[in-house]
Amino acid sequence: MTAITVGPRFPALAHIPKAPVRAAAARAILRTSVSQLPVRVTFPDGTVWGAGGSGSPELRVVRPQALFARLGTDTKIGLGEAYMAGEWTTGPGSDLGDLLTPFASRLTRLVPEWLQRFRRFVDENLPEQQRNTTAGSRNNIEAHYDLSNHLFENFLDPTMSYSAASFERSDESLETAQERKMERILDAARVGEDSRVLEIGTGWGALAIRAARRGAQVTTITLSHEQAQLARQRIEEAELSDRIEVRIQDYREVDGSYDAIVSVEMIEAVGEEYWPTYFRTLDARLAPGGRVAIQAILMPHQRMLATRRSFGWIQKYVFPGGLIPSVEAIEQVTGQQTRLRLVTQHSLQPDYARTLRLWRERFTTNWDTIRTDGFDETFRRMWEFYLAYSEAGFASGYLDVRQLTFTR
Repeated sequence: MTAITVGPRFPALAHIPKAPVRAAAARAILRTSVSQLPVRVTFPDGTVWGAGGSGSPELRVVRPQALFARLGTDTKIGLGEAYMAGEWTTGPGSDLGDLLTPFASRLTRLVPEWLQRFRRFVDENLPEQQRNTTAGSRNNIEAHYDLSNHLFENFLDPTMSYSAASFERSDESLETAQERKMERILDAARVGEDSRVLEIGTGWGALAIRAARRGAQVTTITLSHEQAQLARQRIEEAELSDRIEVRIQDYREVDGSYDAIVSVEMIEAVGEEYWPTYFRTLDARLAPGGRVAIQAILMPHQRMLATRRSFGWIQKYVFPGGLIPSVEAIEQVTGQQTRLRLVTQHSLQPDYARTLRLWRERFTTNWDTIRTDGFDETFRRMWEFYLAYSEAGFASGYLDVRQLTFTR
């Protein structure tokens, strides 16, 4: 097989692994798997696999040998890498999110059970450099959030909220749904006049601004210099600089006492090794009578246990050091390590699928503007796959996202 042309951001993709036995196995597994899915897999020679009819989502294979070589070498990473490299794409009229959703719905059953027993022999462990130590966390956060504020501005809504929205009607805007999400989490934490608020994970300042408009005094922390810079600008434009302090600081370094602690989709970047430290910090920083409200992406507990040590496509290309917890894991840690107890939870699962679809539509529409920051076609396909892959996780029910409230 000859090398392919990819952009300079991902030079390793130009190398196609040589694994003929594993490639043959991957081919057989995919053919068996799609025979039970409402999709079509089409090949350059006209061969068609899958249980889907002519109107079903189409996975169009462009370079079969390269695709199966990648799948055989690492199933969890190979599919995304093959998409980035242009070795497969969607057929005319097919949407990538719709195509990936049936796969996500049967993710735990795509590989035969007898083969799953050999997972430990083929799974790649999380790289040491992605551990969420104080230094490692900074590197991991910067790798994603310091890509470019311009990138995020061109696919997020005007609030710059990079998390699940909360929709109530089919015709409402993403901005309205994001505002509702923020109000809901501030209500859960009982943020009001003169509340001392700690926000872990600033984003671009939207939640801190809304808390300050309620009369709260807010300390918000981030490890992203790009985020901090734009958040401070937005806070100044909102004339709230006297009520909000933006710090570039690790959660483990925060001191003081706070009536409310809020954190939106940041726990996924903590890592299992540091969950006890994270929740002990929340407990230590929470004033008597205070409340903690976090929004967390979640997965079923048994699935989390099965995959927590393995290295996947998302961790390699999008969120280094990331790990999605389960509600059970969170309750175990808080029950054993802290005085915090989970008192309410509210799911936004279907809302996240819709949020991600809208982000992907905006990303595609604004690609010509985004690419001026130096992002190439390989990056475009990576980001497109990331958004569609995530959407499929929520649309299929494989992933959940909830607002969790804790008190002592």
